[in-house]
Amino acid sequence: MGAALAGELDAQGHDVSVIDIDSDAFQRLPSNFGGLAIRGNGTNQDTQKRAGVEKADVFVSVTAGDNRNVVAAQIAKHIFMVPKIVSRIYDPIRNEMYKDLGLETMSPTILGAIALKELILDTPVTSR
Repeated sequence: MGAALAGELDAQGHDVSVIDIDSDAFQRLPSNFGGLAIRGNGTNQDTQKRAGVEKADVFVSVTAGDNRNVVAAQIAKHIFMVPKIVSRIYDPIRNEMYKDLGLETMSPTILGAIALKELILDTPVTSR
């Protein structure tokens, strides 16, 4: 998801930085990706700083771990004062809890269940 999103935003002319602990993940980026690819842990302040988070308008955390996503998001929000933060949260219960704490979240588990239900019931899949 992160590579696809980064590629889309980069193609639209946005300045994009991608942080990943595994440099192999950068191979998922489009071959014409013009942004920064930073190897490091997104929950680390120095890594976020190397990626230019202090100048960012938006910070998106989409690692495979809900807790890492929230920690990275909180650092970007409270230390670097990024105005818009969005985190992917797999666990629907955590998703609601984090929303209640004021975080903007997206749960592919919930969205996937809705899409599957619509396919099962033969109703058109709507954009959410």
